[in-house]
Amino acid sequence: MPAPASNNTAAYSILIVDDEQGICDFLKRALSKLYAVVDIACDSQQAQQLRGKKLYDLLIVDINMPGQSGLQWVQNFDQAMPSSQVIFMTGFAELENAIAAVRLGAGDFILKPFRLEQMQLAVERCFEKLRLSRENYIYQQRLSRQDGSSSMIGDSLVMQRVNDLVERVAGTKSSVLIEGETGTGKELVASALHRLSARSGPFVPVNCAAIAPELIESELFGHVKGAFTNAAKSRQGLFSYADGGTLFLDEISEMPLLLQGKLLRVLEESKIRPLGTDTEKSIDVRIVAASNKPLATLVEQKLFRADLYYRLNILPISLPPLRHRPEDIPQLCRHFLPQLADELALQQIPLSEIDLLELQAYRWPGNVRELRNLLERAMLLNCSPGQLLIEKDLQTQGNYPLNWPLQKVQLQHIERVLEVCSGNKSQAAKRLGITRKTLDRKRNTEGDGDD
Repeated sequence: MPAPASNNTAAYSILIVDDEQGICDFLKRALSKLYAVVDIACDSQQAQQLRGKKLYDLLIVDINMPGQSGLQWVQNFDQAMPSSQVIFMTGFAELENAIAAVRLGAGDFILKPFRLEQMQLAVERCFEKLRLSRENYIYQQRLSRQDGSSSMIGDSLVMQRVNDLVERVAGTKSSVLIEGETGTGKELVASALHRLSARSGPFVPVNCAAIAPELIESELFGHVKGAFTNAAKSRQGLFSYADGGTLFLDEISEMPLLLQGKLLRVLEESKIRPLGTDTEKSIDVRIVAASNKPLATLVEQKLFRADLYYRLNILPISLPPLRHRPEDIPQLCRHFLPQLADELALQQIPLSEIDLLELQAYRWPGNVRELRNLLERAMLLNCSPGQLLIEKDLQTQGNYPLNWPLQKVQLQHIERVLEVCSGNKSQAAKRLGITRKTLDRKRNTEGDGDD
């Protein structure tokens, strides 16, 4: 008998209901080698007792049993009980029973006598259906928790401008260029542009830096059999898969110069030519490109084609680094912590004012992605995110080298808090737990009334 498709499948539970003890023992012996729980019952009454104590993922039920039939038992299930997949067995090929089984949502209908392989395939099909059903449920739950907005997280002025621009340009057909540091959320913006558009095709992301230069043309445009070495069969490219939708070209700065010219031609003519053929194919694809390097600088350095840059840069969107919008960090934490708690099956960790102060004062070279990773690490370790940052500073001798005198550490900390408070001395003094006058004295400056 073949092994189950995955370790998760092996954890499923099965209840076999049949008045023939030999069949029960036979199936239990075979399936117990593969699945965590396999129980048997000789009639519907015993089966109902077992089902009242356990939740079974799959029921293998004989239709013709003394007393209550298998069909009647399944039909009379308490609606409050979680549903299970069902396979019906019968020694009589009656059309009426088959129709009734289908109406009850049976995963399969097997005639006796049957081969073990036949039953195993039916079991695996039921578990696959159950897995897909559960994944769809989780997906729907996640969707229901979203507010339907396309906005990136953050109420800062710079993020409001980004959100406004996304909503303004999403419905157009023009190409969009998104620039920003690694981890700022460029793919999230590209996905929002697609989601808010009227395009019916898919959103297809591709990282240009992750594909070998000699393969990227084939990946984008496709190829025919024999077009190059190892091209054993024809294959469609990503442009074809994205037809009617959006193709997101991330890290486009890494695209070879020769291919940049071919991409420009596709943008101008809306046609692609798979490798190894002279036949062109018309396509309807919107291009959204992204780069963590300034393309204008690369154009000046002759590392990126100027004509392609101007063709892509019709609607530019620039994403700010997280250090330029520290006021958005509390909102980002409120978004990530429940999400991480669901994913990790752990309780949320509380965030103190000191934690938020440390998070807002940090420079975040990895931007939003680094913030999420830090929160995940803190949740796994059940510790304070702020403490993790302090320990990181001490280990790397970054913000406060260990040979600094205390007075210098205090001054540096004051300057960090002032930066978070955008220079507002009264707000900074409140966060530090000192008076405005004490703050000025420690900085050895006079108050300038900037609040």
